[in-house]
Amino acid sequence: MRMEEESDEVEAVRLFRLSADQGNAISQWNLGVCYSNGIGVHRDEVEAVRLYRLSADQGNAKAQCCLGWRYDHGIGVQKDQVEAVRLWRLSAAQGDKTAQCNLGVCYDYGTGVQRDQAEAVRLYRLSANQGNELAQFYLGWCYANGIGVQRDEVEAVRLYKLSADQGNERAQRYLRIRTFLTLSLSSLLEGLLSLSLSLSLSLSLSLSLSRRC
Repeated sequence: MRMEEESDEVEAVRLFRLSADQGNAISQWNLGVCYSNGIGVHRDEVEAVRLYRLSADQGNAKAQCCLGWRYDHGIGVQKDQVEAVRLWRLSAAQGDKTAQCNLGVCYDYGTGVQRDQAEAVRLYRLSANQGNELAQFYLGWCYANGIGVQRDEVEAVRLYKLSADQGNERAQRYLRIRTFLTLSLSSLLEGLLSLSLSLSLSLSLSLSLSRRC
């Protein structure tokens, strides 16, 4: 079965290459993905960057996003976070949810761009509304801590749940901790209430006995 899959991957690369050589931006991006992940071809990040660039220069949002990630991490190209921001901005403007989230992180921390947490929130929201689980988590974090937006614990939990439902481990961990703390606080309050009632009853009994004396 694995041999058949490998044969299919090699054939896919051949077809992508034929189309990419004719200037098809989507095929250039697809072939770049193959080189980046070693699908049907030996992994080659430099070649992946070359192909992503050809596609990105034609305005392909996914290629712009992928190329931005490589500039941000210095993979197959010299690290340049300003260039990463430029590419993500182009991709985000076309509605790419991954680029919107990545650009939001840049604005959140001032990486390759002047820090602007309100802009970060706007970008996280655009991405989160398209179902990006990482953006949902980051936006939830902003609401939980009042970063770039008014603090809103209810909205934070809603966003964490959306992210957790898609498998985001940090969101899942936060919700587990929050549940634990809520239960612990509830138990503590119940204990304090019980103690308060006991003390109140004891005092009442004491006063009653004093009167009888």
